[in-house]
Amino acid sequence: MADQYAQSGEDIRPIGGTQPEAVDIPAIRWEEPAEGPVLVLLDQTRLPAEEVELVCTDPQALVQAIRSLAVRGAPLLGIAGAYGVALAAARGFDVEEAAGALADARPTAVNLASGVRRAQEAYLTALGSAAGDGEQARERAAAAVLASARALHAEDAEASTRMAGHGLRLLDELMPGGNHRILTHCNTGALVSGGEGTAFAVALAAHRAGRLRRLWVDETRPLLQGARLTAYEAARNGMAYTLLTDSAAGSLFAAGEVDAVLIGADRIAADGSVANKVGSYPLAVLARYHHVPFIVVAPVTTIDPETADGASIEVEQRAGHEVTEVTAPRAPLAGVEAGGGIPVAPLGTQAYNPAFDVTPPDLVTAIVTEWGVVSPVTHDGLGELCASSLQATMS
Repeated sequence: MADQYAQSGEDIRPIGGTQPEAVDIPAIRWEEPAEGPVLVLLDQTRLPAEEVELVCTDPQALVQAIRSLAVRGAPLLGIAGAYGVALAAARGFDVEEAAGALADARPTAVNLASGVRRAQEAYLTALGSAAGDGEQARERAAAAVLASARALHAEDAEASTRMAGHGLRLLDELMPGGNHRILTHCNTGALVSGGEGTAFAVALAAHRAGRLRRLWVDETRPLLQGARLTAYEAARNGMAYTLLTDSAAGSLFAAGEVDAVLIGADRIAADGSVANKVGSYPLAVLARYHHVPFIVVAPVTTIDPETADGASIEVEQRAGHEVTEVTAPRAPLAGVEAGGGIPVAPLGTQAYNPAFDVTPPDLVTAIVTEWGVVSPVTHDGLGELCASSLQATMS
């Protein structure tokens, strides 16, 4: 089961007219109260109206949180999946069954399955080598899988810092002198990472270095992750940002107001095809036409050598009501009644609602990872990067 705990009234921090302080509630954390271990999530469906935490006491609650997008973003999904296996082990659930359910919760996000698999392997290895009776062996295996999840969490935080450094250097090489105007899509900040994010972390590094002139934030239809989440993070970090509708991006390019596009990725195929939040591919086409760099920022774990090309990427299809209805914030806002969706299309309207689209590698200027930059984006270039990162990890 899962329980939602809102912060006390004085602790709820809605985004308003005054400049808020930096985000101080982690997107995910493991806790061990007296009643047993839990996984605590910052419920992203409630942002920016209020900061509310979702407490998962079993793997199925986490599966539901993943499907509802309470927790989301490729790197964070990998971390959540690993902690979910740890939760199953600590709480005495069937670890294999829990791992299968977690890995299948969102099929496009390769980090989720990767994190689950890593934690599951740690559990099985420890279980097989543990001495003592069955109960002692399971306790040691549960401790091993939690250590594995925590290690993944720490690695992702380090990867975020390194990606930000590589990305900022690339921006400065492509556009010497700073004063960058960056367009981003969906949400790629601390809400999707163990650290400060992927693409957003690069923009944040530029801001801190005094080289960010403007962050253009696509609202990101239909669930508005840009408007609700990226703007939330930009505001809390004191960045100069402007929100725009997805369909206004072409006008922005035509006016010469975009110096670079930075996006994240949910899966990168072996040939360099990039699956990311739907709406990314049109930005790549616009960027190519207007001679603007289109840069993907993602950890090496997002690269999937087992997926040959973009056509082989399974694209998640989400419910049509996300398109045919506008959902009001769950937390009451002035003049807005909290509750269900408001219909914006006739009853019975069918909706096409892919969660992601796929950008071919020839439209991608560079892929930035914690292990370096691949440009041009080719099968061989990605393969060499993955091999060198694996070698460095094993040495």
